[in-house]
Amino acid sequence: MATIYKNLSDHDQETIPSGKGHKFAIVVSEWNSNVTFSMADAAVQQLKRSGVEENDISVHYVAGSFELIYASTAIAKHPTPPSAIIAIGCIVRGETPHFDYISEAVAVNIGKLNVDYNTPVILGVLTTDTMQQALDRSGGKHGNKGDEAAVTALKLVKEFAL
Repeated sequence: MATIYKNLSDHDQETIPSGKGHKFAIVVSEWNSNVTFSMADAAVQQLKRSGVEENDISVHYVAGSFELIYASTAIAKHPTPPSAIIAIGCIVRGETPHFDYISEAVAVNIGKLNVDYNTPVILGVLTTDTMQQALDRSGGKHGNKGDEAAVTALKLVKEFAL
């Protein structure tokens, strides 16, 4: 989580595990693409810096954050799933309770995938009150959540790859 004390992209590259030889899938919501595409790019760049070959990274696009659940499930169920899945989305609070329903559904169901499958699924979904907060966390003053999600995936793969 980005705060005034922690930048999402503040990593010592030397301490990030190598992803060489592993495959990663990134599922990206097209809703709020000005935010999510920047996050996806940051995730891809971090994976590459960490030794992952470009052809070992697949990027898949879905309409919104809710659809991250289905796409991540389909990838996890594949007979040869990747080493990790990174789900990237951005949900900005509006004037209706829609934000609460979607945020909860995405968090709960992505979490459930981590229990049900042997593939880590990283929740790289911003839930912010304003678009400015999302921009600040997708390459702005608080770093980039996509970069953080990729580092999380690399660390989980290093520790728990089967």
